[in-house]
Amino acid sequence: MKLQPDKSNSLTVNAYGEGWIEVNGQRFDHSLIVSSLPGATAQTWPVSGFEALTAENFDVLGQSGAELIIFGSGERLRFPKPEWQMGLMQRRLGLETMDTQAAC
Repeated sequence: MKLQPDKSNSLTVNAYGEGWIEVNGQRFDHSLIVSSLPGATAQTWPVSGFEALTAENFDVLGQSGAELIIFGSGERLRFPKPEWQMGLMQRRLGLETMDTQAAC
C-alpha cells in the first residue's frame, strides 16, 4: 500500500509552545483566529490575553462564517463569561472551550 499525505487547502496547526503557535509553517506569538474554512488565512485577534476579553471579541468570531468555534483559553482551561457569548448564542453558534494545547 502506498501512503500519501492528504492535501488540504485549509489552515493546519503544525506546532505550539509556551506563548506561540505555528500555522502552515508560520510562527505567531499573539492571539490568533484560525479558521478551517477553505482558503482562510490566519488572522490576528486583537486580544492581549484572557483577562482582556470582551463580548465584542466574541462577536468578531460570530461573524466568521463558522458553525462551531473552538476557543483556546491559554495554558489552562478557563471558560468565557456567559455575557461574552450572548452574540454567539443568538446566532446559534456552538462554542467549545479548551486549553490551547487541546485546541491545537
